[in-house]
Formats: sequence, structure tokens, C-alpha cells
Amino acid sequence: MPDSSGSKLPALLSRYQDRILTDWIAAQSDVGVLRADLMREAEIRRQSRSFLSHLTAATQNGVNFDIESEQWQDVRDMLTEVTNYRVDHGFTPTETATFILALKQPIFECLRDQYKDDPQTLVEEAWSATVLLDKLGLYTNDIYLRGREEIIQRQQQEMLELSTPVVQLWDRIVALPLIGTLDSSRAQIVMENLLEAVVESKAEIVIIDITGVPTVDTLVAQHLLKTAAAAKLMGAECIISGIRPQIAQTIVHLGVELPQVATKADLQSAFAHALKRTGVTFSNR
Repeated sequence: MPDSSGSKLPALLSRYQDRILTDWIAAQSDVGVLRADLMREAEIRRQSRSFLSHLTAATQNGVNFDIESEQWQDVRDMLTEVTNYRVDHGFTPTETATFILALKQPIFECLRDQYKDDPQTLVEEAWSATVLLDKLGLYTNDIYLRGREEIIQRQQQEMLELSTPVVQLWDRIVALPLIGTLDSSRAQIVMENLLEAVVESKAEIVIIDITGVPTVDTLVAQHLLKTAAAAKLMGAECIISGIRPQIAQTIVHLGVELPQVATKADLQSAFAHALKRTGVTFSNR
């Protein structure tokens, strides 16, 4: 971090704030980050004006350009707001960082006009501004990545919940068709959704169909047993369907036992078994 004790940048930002703002918005247009298809121009101007105001204030409140310090809290908050807005509206990481980096040009032009007769000061101030804006640009990149990660995690959670639907097949009979890998996090959601369905529908029979589960290993078998045990504690009998030949062989080789859990080759057989268990009979006509 360059020594900012004698920096001319605070005075420059304060004196030429309006000019810098106008030139900055024009610079954003030149580098292609003014995305009218993703963001209203009025919002772009509001964010630019607000950020430049916070930046100017932060540089006046001391000589340290350390953006992690307390005096830069408002700037960090503003950058977080700007970045999260762009994350939600589909901007790329490069476009988001360039929002800040495009500020270099108008600042450099003001420095050049102010210190064109003093090359030493011009170079020092240009370097100081470069380091500061690069740090702010990298900060937006960090915020962007965290924002995208939160969105991905939220979408994964929503997909997990959607991928574990509990279907009521008959009075007091519900089915849970599983598709894909059953890991620990998904198994927890499966159990929660199933138990909630048991309570809501007053189910006596629960069918867990694993036809769409590609492989069954020891961990998956344990998740199934725990889910069946939890359903039993709620007063519901559990039937596991979709036991294909290769899955049956795997379970035997693993030495996994399924005590007191009925197993069927397919959902149709499991449903027929469930109807018998609940006393439902059909007469042939």
C-alpha cells in the first residue's frame, strides 16, 4: 500500500466530483458495462453517484487508504449493494469489477490536468489511485463470488426439495419416488418431507421407491433404514420398492439387512401390497 499521508486524491475527488461522475458514466459506456438490457440508466447513475460520494468521504476521513479499515465501511457496504444488485440481474464478474475500474480514466484525466507540470506528483498520485481502485475492484469480485455461491446453494436446496416429492396414492398410503444419488444432506430432506406427509395425511403405509436411484451402497442403505425407522416411529409401515436385480445383489454383497421392511421389485407390487395391508379389496367384474 503506497503512503497516502500526502495524497492529493482526497482534494481532487472533492473538487472535481461532478466532472469525475460525468466522465465515469461515459467511461462505463465506452467499455460496455452500461447494460441497458439488465439495468435502468437511472439506477446506474444513482449507484455511480452514491459510490463516488462514499469514496470521496472515505478519503477525507484520514490518510489511510486501507479499504478494510473502519473509515471505509460505508464504501464496502455500497460496493456490496452494487455487486449484489448486479449478481441478481445477470451481470458477469468482469462487468461488475469494471464498474469500479472504469473510474480510473476520469481520475487520471483530472490528475493530468492538475499536475501536468509536475510529473513526479502525477506519477505518484496516479499510482496511488491505481492501487486503491484495483483493491476496490478485487473487493467487488470477492463479493460477486460469495453472492453467486449463495444463489447456487439456494438453488441446490430448492432442487433438493423439489426432487423429493411425497405423493398420496390412496387413503392412508403415500409414496416417495427417489431419483438420483441419495447423500446425507438429501437424505435429511427426504426424511423431513416424508414425516411431514405422514402427519398431514395420517398415512399408515409409506412406499419409498428407489427405481431412479442408480446405485445403492452402504451409506444409501443406511439412509433408507433410518428413514424407514423414522416412519415407523410415526406409526407408518414402510415398503421399499424398485429393488432391481443388480441392487439386490449389491445389498447382499454389502451384508446389509432390511429387518421388518417389506421390499418389492416395483412400485405396482408395492402399491398392491399396501392396499392389502390397509384392508382394501377389489372385486373382478
